[in-house]
Amino acid sequence: MAASPTASPATLHDVAREAGVSLATASRSLNGSTRKVNDEYRQRVLAAAARLNYSPNFSAQAVAKGSTSTVALLVSDIADPYFSSIAAGVIRAAETQGLIVTMAVTERSTERELELVRALRGQRPRVMILTGSRSDGSESQAALVAELKAFAATGGRVVLISQEGLPFSTVVVDNYLGARALANSLVGQGYRRFAAIGGARTLVTSRDRLAGFADGLAEHGIAIHPDHIVRGEFTRDGGFAAATELLADGIGQIDLVFAVSDVMAIGAMSAFREAGIVVPRDIAVAGFDDIDTARDVTPALTTVHIPLADLGQQAVELALSDAALSSDEVIRVETRVVLRASSPQL
Repeated sequence: MAASPTASPATLHDVAREAGVSLATASRSLNGSTRKVNDEYRQRVLAAAARLNYSPNFSAQAVAKGSTSTVALLVSDIADPYFSSIAAGVIRAAETQGLIVTMAVTERSTERELELVRALRGQRPRVMILTGSRSDGSESQAALVAELKAFAATGGRVVLISQEGLPFSTVVVDNYLGARALANSLVGQGYRRFAAIGGARTLVTSRDRLAGFADGLAEHGIAIHPDHIVRGEFTRDGGFAAATELLADGIGQIDLVFAVSDVMAIGAMSAFREAGIVVPRDIAVAGFDDIDTARDVTPALTTVHIPLADLGQQAVELALSDAALSSDEVIRVETRVVLRASSPQL
């Protein structure tokens, strides 16, 4: 019996009747039950479901089970290769577990992030993963923690990426050590006069990377003049604007500009190019993250490599493990310096 285009959607009862099996057997065959089902019965159920064009009612399953087979992923900006690379890792790991990823974009707004978490709780995902840096002094942070704790109290799993400091399991990038190692490597290449492009002062990732870079330089008795530290949005355009500000003040006393993210560094390189400044002949540039584009720009960008897709994969694996039940489980991901053509040996 094939479903008519105008007929009501087929139900699980219809599938069971069509296959000649019990309702329980039909449910186990279609809904991924861990209880073993006779292969002949399972094939009959699958064939009946196909004939009837049956689709499982995931909303009803969520009510019955307390969760769906989904992973809710919140990212700051999907157009940023940093977040899209992490998302690719989350999706790959989720698919191996038979889970589906739904994604929401916070647009770097703590208020929007809170609203999205509240909305996603109603959809009952099995896992909620939040990515991106936290900002100090966020009024929404206490409310966000309360929402996530309420979600966890109902059996949901919460994992953060690069957000150490909140009471949830976290996959952490050591931004400080990565930036310090980069500073040491650049000094080893002969650079002595530096400028830096950072994000907002309240942005933890930016602050940690700037601090690590400054401390790495300090090991060699080098300091960045305060006038040579400029800030902008954590985007390509933010890097462009910050580099334009540096150009207005003059870059004659600067050998290398360090930007706290690759997208900001690429924006800075664009600003220099438009001003007739040739990288690296006139000034060298370095970034942080090692997004795919860093290898493809001309010249290729010196940076700090983060295994971005692995961050996403480890977040899913942590969320599905018993370790996620602990609020203080932390996985630390190592970084490594990648020297490329944008900062040649002097």
